[in-house]
Amino acid sequence: MNITLMAHDKKKELMVQFCTAYKSVLAKHTLSATATTGRLVAEATGLPINLYMAHRQGGHQQVDARIAYNEIDMVIMFTDPNSKDPWDNQYALRTLLLCDANNVPIATNLATAEMLILGLQRGDLDWRELIHNRR
Repeated sequence: MNITLMAHDKKKELMVQFCTAYKSVLAKHTLSATATTGRLVAEATGLPINLYMAHRQGGHQQVDARIAYNEIDMVIMFTDPNSKDPWDNQYALRTLLLCDANNVPIATNLATAEMLILGLQRGDLDWRELIHNRR
């Protein structure tokens, strides 16, 4: 599965901790991330991560385009609900809507991310492979 990781600035450390805890599950999949988040996770875990541009340089749009083309199977995007930056909220909402439109599982907080990872480990998300086989 193709899994994309993103995190608002105040949630990047949480993303690193999450990926460290679930490194063995994530290692079995293809990972991508926006620049800073991906670099931090790769440095902490040693996992290979394909990097998009930084969020403000268009990384979020790169992710959104890949969601629209069903090239991403899962998004883990830790958002900061207290962010005062309207751009953060606008981009997060657009990604959430694209995931909804394309049946891409998305987690915006730790509790949901853990449920998705545990489901991934059990094989509950294998149905995403059917989408790839239809192309």
